[in-house]
Amino acid sequence: MAEAPSKPSLEGVIAAAKQAAPDSKEGRGLPPVHLWNPPHCGEIDIFIRKDGVWFHEGTPIGREALVRLFSTVLRKDPDGICLVTPVEKMKIRVEDAPFVATRVDREGDVLRFLTNVGDEVEAGPENYIRVEMGEGGEPRPYLHVRRGLEALIARPVFYELVELAEERDTPDGPTLGVASNGAWYPVGPPNAHKLEAHQR
Repeated sequence: MAEAPSKPSLEGVIAAAKQAAPDSKEGRGLPPVHLWNPPHCGEIDIFIRKDGVWFHEGTPIGREALVRLFSTVLRKDPDGICLVTPVEKMKIRVEDAPFVATRVDREGDVLRFLTNVGDEVEAGPENYIRVEMGEGGEPRPYLHVRRGLEALIARPVFYELVELAEERDTPDGPTLGVASNGAWYPVGPPNAHKLEAHQR
């Protein structure tokens, strides 16, 4: 009788992720998860809440370094968001986006964001900003981080974007937007800054 496949373990993921992490002393290296094609090993009980808090089996993962390690081996596949190592692929649950953009700085013509897991992202043609309208007309802004993975832009950071925004004429009428690296992204109608100030 064949043995049942073993359940993916947190310890196994940690060991594989550490082994896959590039040995780089400069900056934040990322393993080439897009090049790996491991077998699908089912789901692991990891859940990322919309505020960026990671849970394992219902308990928050309190070690920031561990969350950052896991974030480096995340990949968005057609079947969902997965933790991927050279030897296995495990689907996880994500309430909204896997990351949260917690800071933005304007440096010349560039908007540079920082995420809750330490990614530094320059908005531009490769890393777009988009805004969806949620229930009740509340904006839900996102930043592309890498290979289809996005960060939900935290509300205080979105307020900063609105303050930095300038109005332009578009096919839909006058629209507030922000520019970065030669690209321009709408963030709301001309009165968005008044609406945001009212909501604070």
